[in-house]
Amino acid sequence: MTSSAVREAMERTSAAITADPGKARAKNVPAMARLIEGLKCEISGPQAGPLLTDMPPAMGGSAAAPNPAWLLRGALASCAATVIAMRAAKLGITLNALEVTVESESDARGLLGLDDSISAGLGAVRTRVRIAGDAKADDLRELVAWADAHSPVGCTLRNTPACTLEIEVD
Repeated sequence: MTSSAVREAMERTSAAITADPGKARAKNVPAMARLIEGLKCEISGPQAGPLLTDMPPAMGGSAAAPNPAWLLRGALASCAATVIAMRAAKLGITLNALEVTVESESDARGLLGLDDSISAGLGAVRTRVRIAGDAKADDLRELVAWADAHSPVGCTLRNTPACTLEIEVD
């Protein structure tokens, strides 16, 4: 899809939501993971074929697929790149290059339950954007900052929503 087609689609959607704000709210399609074997899981969703995750051998997996935390970093990186591209299209900026890299740190003691004072969560998440386009450097920086503030995955990570757990035992 061209940037003008992206801009037109966003304008149509924005007009529809402005006319009826209730159209902005949606319940997102659930993701379901099913354990296949060992630590390999299959994630099913609405459009793509199944995605697989696995853990490295040091954790008991076979490294046959990315681990779940890598998919989280990938989701953050691709969401940021998508929102940057959407904003560029809206502003009429042509992007010649766009790469988003997300790094993080972790401490396996949390995952392995070796120290309950250490979180199993990722820490020190860093996003690096390399961008080039037909706009001034300051305008590109402003574009990236705006996109960062409006990225659904980035906002979810920064503004942690309430999470619940339901357990069904067969």
